[in-house]
Amino acid sequence: MPLVAHNNLPSFERLRSEGYRILSPERARDQDIRDLHIGLLNMMPDTALEATERQFFRLVGSSNPISQFYIHPFTLPEISRGKQARQHIDQYYEPLATIQEQGLDALIISGANVTQPDLSAEVFWDPLRKVVDWADANVTSTLCSCLTTHAVLMARYGIKRRGLRDKCWGVFEHDVVDKSHPLVQDINTQLFVPHSRFNEVTQQQLEDAGLHVLIAGKEPGVQLAVSPDGFRTVFFQGHPEYDSISLMKEYKRDVGAFINGKRAAYPPIPKHYFDRHTKALFDEYKDRVRAALSAGNAVPDFPEKLVTHRLPNTWHDSGEALVGNWIGLVYQVTHRQRNLPFMTGVDPQDPLGWLAGDVSRLT
Repeated sequence: MPLVAHNNLPSFERLRSEGYRILSPERARDQDIRDLHIGLLNMMPDTALEATERQFFRLVGSSNPISQFYIHPFTLPEISRGKQARQHIDQYYEPLATIQEQGLDALIISGANVTQPDLSAEVFWDPLRKVVDWADANVTSTLCSCLTTHAVLMARYGIKRRGLRDKCWGVFEHDVVDKSHPLVQDINTQLFVPHSRFNEVTQQQLEDAGLHVLIAGKEPGVQLAVSPDGFRTVFFQGHPEYDSISLMKEYKRDVGAFINGKRAAYPPIPKHYFDRHTKALFDEYKDRVRAALSAGNAVPDFPEKLVTHRLPNTWHDSGEALVGNWIGLVYQVTHRQRNLPFMTGVDPQDPLGWLAGDVSRLT
């Protein structure tokens, strides 16, 4: 079912122009369908703030046919913002206090920009922990993305991420390793997911802490794991929300850092992402950049317009299915009052236990 444009956030109009179904609040009230209220804690830097909104809005809005989705974006005031991003947040985002007062059925937490080798030294560390603690007591399920996965695993389970020799960077193949879990039922047993990170948490670390690994790949490692209760917290190491152009935009950013002298080495091309033609074009561009810098000449423009139409998206369908399963499970156990996490009879320590038993007692 569609997203509900309950405020004037520009992302709603952008998605409407892309063909997504966006309802007005008045039209939504005419539907005899239950609403779900989903928070989006957006901690991404200014340059990715609105793109991250749209990515998660698309994934949620196209993922599940059983509900109408009110998505409530918010951020942490401790994260430094420029003037334009601050205006966007002040105009369209909701205060955390309001969200906590009114409640959420589910919560998504984006990644964030990392500036310190120790996550506990980041400016977002303490406020993020407070949000996660509040969600654990008041929200049915929380979905953590990439960097937030590493932060929450460290804060809650003492799991410290490990640095990688080379950046995990590209689109990678994965296998469903536990087909019995309802989060991964009816999705492809082999699937692709983008990754972009310099660190990892391993399957062994997660299993030693009592978490359950559901999706992993030989090359990228774990993509999906869940908390020991099986559902209250869902952890992604990759980015199924990414657009087709997201990795290309990151590559462009890194190439720009090399050109501007902020990066010593020319960045590697993301793995398994560009086709042969596109890779050859970027290899040629690399040679032209180096030649221009060596000669003191102007650097040629990054050739993104030549390749954008060639960039595939092999991950959206599986990401949509996975998020749809997650939302479907939230829908079945969350309370009709959005400030209460569970309907009567659901055990917070075993929220999916009813799947194996009599559900007639749940009201």
